[in-house]
Amino acid sequence: MNLKVLLAAVAYIAALQVSAQQKMNMSDSSEHHRMMTDTANGKTKKMQTPMMSNSQSRNLPMSRSGSGTSWLPDVSPVYGVMLHGNKWTYMLHGNVDLRYTKQDLFNKGSRGSDKVDAPNWFMGMAQRPLGKNGLLHFNLMMSLDAVTEGGGGYPLLFQTGESWKGIPLIDHQHPHDLFSELSASYAYSLSKNTDLSIYLGYPGEPALGPVAFMHRPSAMGNPDAPISHHWSDATHITFGVATIGFRFNQFKIEGSLFTGREPDENRYNFDKPRFDSWSGRLNYNPSANWALQVSHGFIKSPEELNPDEDVYRTTASATFSLPFGDERTFNATALWGLNKTPGHQGDNSALLEADIRVKKWEVYTRYEFVQKTTEELVLNPVVYGDDTIFPVNAVTLGLNYDLFRLGPLNLAGGGQLMWYGADSQLNSLYGKNPMAGEIFLRLYPRMMKMKM
Repeated sequence: MNLKVLLAAVAYIAALQVSAQQKMNMSDSSEHHRMMTDTANGKTKKMQTPMMSNSQSRNLPMSRSGSGTSWLPDVSPVYGVMLHGNKWTYMLHGNVDLRYTKQDLFNKGSRGSDKVDAPNWFMGMAQRPLGKNGLLHFNLMMSLDAVTEGGGGYPLLFQTGESWKGIPLIDHQHPHDLFSELSASYAYSLSKNTDLSIYLGYPGEPALGPVAFMHRPSAMGNPDAPISHHWSDATHITFGVATIGFRFNQFKIEGSLFTGREPDENRYNFDKPRFDSWSGRLNYNPSANWALQVSHGFIKSPEELNPDEDVYRTTASATFSLPFGDERTFNATALWGLNKTPGHQGDNSALLEADIRVKKWEVYTRYEFVQKTTEELVLNPVVYGDDTIFPVNAVTLGLNYDLFRLGPLNLAGGGQLMWYGADSQLNSLYGKNPMAGEIFLRLYPRMMKMKM
């Protein structure tokens, strides 16, 4: 897909939109106060400093902010701790899962393993208005995965992507770098319904794919990354990103230049920025409950062990959010991704995930379909063929319950089961329909209670 053609087509579509969407309830965070529950003491009070707005527009609500520059529905739940200065507004967010996980519960195959670990991430945001129409925003995201997960990451059957000690990581989710995002963005409001924005990250997230899994309300309760992660949102940690965006009403068109190479095995350093890849994304929020996106990009040499292989990635997603009472929410995401390497058949992935929260209880589920190749699973091509594609299905069902409140945080206990269904040719390695399970303690900030 030609990026210029994509941008021209999206601009034409946006120009056709009329004032019907302008009636949607979008409050200006720089001009309107909001009621918010103070997460430290549970008391509701009117803040004298305005609430944080969307990171890319002072005319959109904070709840629309996803990861990088992506969008969530306007009524998405917000988990975090808000702080206020004279001109600045700050927000802290994060998640730690202390757990025991065992892949292949019944030891059917040879590729499962178990581990006691604590996948984690921590995020800080700072924002302030500049003049009448400007908005300055900073993001910091860090992870101690390199400590808690080690270089080889955590066990996750059929997961692929990146490497450790010069060997491809298989059946493990790679750890994230210490610095997962250091970004700055500036947005200028041309009017209530139009914004221009620029986003720079080192590292950061280009305009490619949906909101990254750890920031999706439909996936926050699940400690595991999707096994289709590298088909949809794996570029959320990229060492060198520049994105330009234009919003018209409920549409936003974005274009990015970024580094295609995934982070190297040293999780504490800053990798070389290359700016050798590109992407374009169209976002559309038809109502306060929905966020839709389509995106396409060229990723130059993403895998260090296969430097001559480039990837064209295409994604489409729909995210839905429905609050139905005090701390009662339903969130769901449908996602499709395609990786196409020149000279090879494209590999598809599909994901459906949902989360229901009722007060202290949270139930979540995820279904995935992904096509893995001989190369990705590091199989013997003499036995399995050079370009064989293996369909893999996975179903997850999990539950957690808030046990205690620790200041502005919740400590929840939970567990999940995961069922896999893969091509029968893989039974000798994985067994037929292996299952995985885990139990965990989850520490995370409470949901903010906001009233426009």
